Amino acid sequence: MRSVQGLHHVTAISGPAQENLDFYAGVLGMRLVKKSVNQDDPGTYHLFYADAEGRPGTDLTFFPWAQMAPSRAGHGLATEVALAVPEGTLDGWARRLERYGVALGAAERRFGERALPLRDPHGLPVALVEAADGATRPFTPWEQSPVAAERQILGLHGARLKVRTLGPSIELLRNALGYEPAGEEGGWHRFAVAGGGSGRHLDLAEAPEAPRGLWGTGAIHHLAFRVDDEAHQAEVRAAVEEAAARPTPVIDRFWFRSVYFKEPGGVLYELATDGPGFAVDEEPAHLGESLVLPPWLEPHRGEIEAALPKLAAPAPVQVAP
Repeated sequence: MRSVQGLHHVTAISGPAQENLDFYAGVLGMRLVKKSVNQDDPGTYHLFYADAEGRPGTDLTFFPWAQMAPSRAGHGLATEVALAVPEGTLDGWARRLERYGVALGAAERRFGERALPLRDPHGLPVALVEAADGATRPFTPWEQSPVAAERQILGLHGARLKVRTLGPSIELLRNALGYEPAGEEGGWHRFAVAGGGSGRHLDLAEAPEAPRGLWGTGAIHHLAFRVDDEAHQAEVRAAVEEAAARPTPVIDRFWFRSVYFKEPGGVLYELATDGPGFAVDEEPAHLGESLVLPPWLEPHRGEIEAALPKLAAPAPVQVAP
């Protein structure tokens, strides 16, 4: 069986869409590469942020379910998404984030790399990590970003998740997805795939005394893993099924094909194909500028647009010194 190729995207739940856009495009400087809707709840946006090309592995996405209660931390959830930044830029990032009043934690070292934990406006735990191999990972800077090209977020670095019992979760990671142990530090167990490095690892911790975590604003909804194409997806899906994880049939998301399943600890996973990609229905120079719907929702555009809040260009507000 071929392993997965690391993270494809991470999807989280946010509060109001405009506040989400102001932060991720206006403060973090990521490009909004697709403005669409949750295909299972079309009255809700699905916002995709990535590098200038929207390449797989750089993609952080959100369902703005502002009516939801805040999430509850606990086992059975992915608890943090890490974003890669170039080496030597973390101090500059800290200064920028402080100007915008972002809730920052103390800088720390994780598996030899400098990391800056923070929380986004709706409570999502995020970490900026200076990627040791950041200079070699595929990345295209966004020319219109408010962040200089040499400091821009390079993409997904990794994710952290907590489970009640590590054993079954590790078994599925290794036997169905191809991850292998890559170290242990401070109670976190790192697993890497496809040679490891930025975008190709996960950190797991055991939390037997914690309550069951609950989805809400500020929670990660699911982690998606890269597969090359539909043949690769079918191969990994068969391994997941053999591990008794009950994967869904393939679901056409138009920009990629998806298979969903819950790993034994309760975290929702997805297998997502690299293609066809975000440029299949928009010119690359104009990604994310208009509301884009998959063909089967296009007949309902009028009612969908009426249900969605209007979005303006990002306008983050700096905190007075």
